[in-house]
Amino acid sequence: MAFTSWRGVVGNIKPTMRPGSIEELCRILPEGIGIIPLFLDIQRGVREEFSGVLRHYEPLIARLAEAEVDLIHPEGAPPFMVLGYKGEAELIKKWEKKYKTPVFTSGTNHIRALHALKVKRFVGASYFAGSINQTFGRYFVDAGFEVLGLEGIDVPFHDVGSLSPEQVYAHVKKIFLKHRKDAQGIYLLGSGWRVMGIIDLLERDLGVPVVHPVPARCWEIQKRLTINHPVTGYGRLLSEMLPG
Repeated sequence: MAFTSWRGVVGNIKPTMRPGSIEELCRILPEGIGIIPLFLDIQRGVREEFSGVLRHYEPLIARLAEAEVDLIHPEGAPPFMVLGYKGEAELIKKWEKKYKTPVFTSGTNHIRALHALKVKRFVGASYFAGSINQTFGRYFVDAGFEVLGLEGIDVPFHDVGSLSPEQVYAHVKKIFLKHRKDAQGIYLLGSGWRVMGIIDLLERDLGVPVVHPVPARCWEIQKRLTINHPVTGYGRLLSEMLPG
């Protein structure tokens, strides 16, 4: 017998044991939505680990389908972006057919959020260093976007949560100002940094919308469960519950 909640239940698969983003999501989701979280254990945050972890998602998806959740959200943008835009689409299609439950990933969620905000050209920031940011950028290019720049902060994976919002603000603003004439939006990759408090500030100061994983996740969960509950303080996408 499956447990339920009166407005719907979403099964989340967290890619790490890192606290933070699940609490942030619970705070902004409207009352009546249930969450069943399951966890993987990515620890190093490197390309090889992202590629290897993909096979561990499916057993958790199977468990959530058995629990008869309304929606399954395997989180973690990097593993699926390393797989590639087309490979991810094929995998989602396979899972939905096999488990008879709607599935959306972080990457597909961010694509829908950018479309909802009518953003075609954007700059991005991550907390990963090096060439993997080019892989992230390629994912969006293959999805039809123009990535003007996607730059990472060189920080140990375990220390991402200790980055101050002020550090991240300065990093994002620096990237944006390089492309201010062309950029229509800002994309923040990853749920590990605790920077939801700067979303509105960035939007006001720089004059473009910001896609952050947690508000984008809240927005899509609501859309998929046919709920319309705007939440202010975390960017236009969620405050206006834009169609998408």
